[in-house]
Amino acid sequence: MMGRQTFLRQANGGLMGDLAALGGLFMAALLAATLLPAQSEAVLVGLLLAGYAPWLVLAVASFGNVLGSVINWSLGRGIERLRNKRWFPVSPAALARAERWYRRYGRWSLLLSWMPIIGDPLTVVAGVLREPLPVFLLLVSVAKVGRYLVLIAVTLWLR
Repeated sequence: MMGRQTFLRQANGGLMGDLAALGGLFMAALLAATLLPAQSEAVLVGLLLAGYAPWLVLAVASFGNVLGSVINWSLGRGIERLRNKRWFPVSPAALARAERWYRRYGRWSLLLSWMPIIGDPLTVVAGVLREPLPVFLLLVSVAKVGRYLVLIAVTLWLR
């Protein structure tokens, strides 16, 4: 039977510490996928170097990052009510640029949702242009999980 240490990580640590670390990764990944300026890569690499199971780090980060993109998609669905608010974090120029990109390349541009600067506005525009949620989830999940898989592979290789 697999013990808790093997399940979560190889290093010694308490369950509450493990939950806090993984919760921190989830929040970092979620915020990094929204329009708020945040990064999750350093937290992910830190947990890998601390001995957390790569598959668990991948699952937590991917779930948080995809959920953050769904928040963007939802904002896009209701953007007409929010677009003129002072606090709205995307400039009209950035939103127009993302909309042009999305109209030109279509739903496949969501495979670039992992990229800094253009990825988050693309997920908002997908909501604005009424991309169906199942298609959105599939393409964004492929992009986000793929990015984290590469990061995990590089981290473990360089370790």
